[in-house]
Amino acid sequence: MDGTILIKGGTLVTVDDADTVVAGDLLVRAGRIAAVGEINERADETIDARGCAVLPGFVQTHIHLCQTLFRGAADDLPLIDWLKQRVWPLEAAHDAASLRASARLGVAELIKGGTTCALTMETVRHTAEVFRVVAESGFRATVGKCMMDAGEGVPAALHEETEDSISESLALLAEWHGRADSRVRYCFAPRFAVSCSRELLERVARLSRERGVLVHTHASENRTEIELVERATGQRNIAYLDAVGLAAPHVALAHCVHVDDDELDILARSGTHVLHCPSSNLKLGSGIAHVAEMLERGISVSLGADGAPCNNRLDMLTEMRTAALLQKARRGADALPARQVLRLATIAGARALGLQAEIGSLEVGKRADIVVLNLAGPHLTPRPDVISSIVYAAAASDVRDVLIDGRVVARAGELTSLSEREVLTEAQQQAELLFKRAAISGVRG
Repeated sequence: MDGTILIKGGTLVTVDDADTVVAGDLLVRAGRIAAVGEINERADETIDARGCAVLPGFVQTHIHLCQTLFRGAADDLPLIDWLKQRVWPLEAAHDAASLRASARLGVAELIKGGTTCALTMETVRHTAEVFRVVAESGFRATVGKCMMDAGEGVPAALHEETEDSISESLALLAEWHGRADSRVRYCFAPRFAVSCSRELLERVARLSRERGVLVHTHASENRTEIELVERATGQRNIAYLDAVGLAAPHVALAHCVHVDDDELDILARSGTHVLHCPSSNLKLGSGIAHVAEMLERGISVSLGADGAPCNNRLDMLTEMRTAALLQKARRGADALPARQVLRLATIAGARALGLQAEIGSLEVGKRADIVVLNLAGPHLTPRPDVISSIVYAAAASDVRDVLIDGRVVARAGELTSLSEREVLTEAQQQAELLFKRAAISGVRG
């Protein structure tokens, strides 16, 4: 991080305010972008980016690293059944070793696909393991311990007393928030209104304001979920969250697939961030979020893959393409154009995390979270508009080099901050042990 790196001869897709694209060089010094343009300065390391796009690292705003080991174990189920029959029992069966393996596998996949920062909700127990993985791997993440003190069908290992949930969350906040030069941050993560008491949500709303940290939760993903909330509270989901103090600029709501006009007004008025997960919403049969309308109202929207058991991959390039195509099917071919969707995947994600001054675009002074993407493949040839080519045609396998905080964490498609072989071996071993502990019918190691 203390040395200099010169990225030479690439097509710089800056995602600045003017969406500037320019052929040139980029200099990294002490973990930050020191210069952009034609650079003749010598550096400790030079990365040849000829034939490549150089762009800001992707920022995924809804991930569950704890669920990466569940990939393929919860397919073809709607949300509530998916949770009760598969995901909650598997989360309840996690121990520290399996959670660490799950987080390492997820981080490895994210980095190799060009994601340099994520907002991730973990399970109820062992969240410190995820913080350790993020810190050790060089990844950037805002991590929250899942909070669950209510709800039917919740395994005993996931059900908390309200006070215990609060106290453990505060302990993790004190220990981890701002670690690794602020690369590691904490957020409150009440799972969703169905599994949280009103008291818990109101206290999270107050504490998050007092401590100045983000709140990350789910909302209005599925019609059954909305019916459960309305039956329990007399209000629709977003209106209820607003009533308990969880509609605000420091609140990030995953999904928001089924929201009415009044709820859209709440989101717009309050500055609440929407975390759009198009592939997950399709796979769980939840529906298609009205992203075009949200953006027209000035609502903050960013992108995430969600977890491995509902996607089943953590690939931002897939999410960009899918997000754009879905809105075009709803609203016409000009809906959510390539430049706009690239912004959702970068600077809009940074803004949702309160990090827009630090990451999300290639500008002097920002932290050097950078992706070098190979443009030489047949599927990217020709490319009269490089941004359109990236959004509609690029694949995770095109990601060549990745920097986070000026540190090279992937070079020529190979991880440098993690051993991929060790990650995969550990993941397979821990998945087999986890499935045995969960003892779910039809799920085998």
